[in-house]
Amino acid sequence: MLYLGSDHNGVYLKKKIGEFLSTEKIEFEDLGANEVNITDDYPDIAQKISQKVLENEENRGILICKSGQGVCIASNRFKNIRAGQAFNEEMAETGRNDDDLNILCLSSQWQNEEQSKKIIKKFLETKFNQQEKFIRRINKLDKRL
Repeated sequence: MLYLGSDHNGVYLKKKIGEFLSTEKIEFEDLGANEVNITDDYPDIAQKISQKVLENEENRGILICKSGQGVCIASNRFKNIRAGQAFNEEMAETGRNDDDLNILCLSSQWQNEEQSKKIIKKFLETKFNQQEKFIRRINKLDKRL
């Protein structure tokens, strides 16, 4: 399952992404925020998405905040979460291929709807390349947590 979430800064972009995913017939669950409430905090939505992603190794997440950095930092506090930002398709592809990203973090300030769609498509279509070197590196990360 794909889980989608944002803080108040990402509500508009998240709505557009949800429409895109529906049009593409990609099953997802929107975990909020659904309205602009400046008192919500990005660590809360990052926690919700991270916990859902951890329920099944096939699950993926997309998180949005103003910079994309806050949700990325917050998500990576969870063992076995590999969240990363992508500002273009190549970054999304490399993140999935090499690092087995399970959460994609986007910026509502520096990424527009069209860029985000392309990045998401690449994130979802790219499989983890299970070369020994990539597995070894991920295992080293997991041992440090």
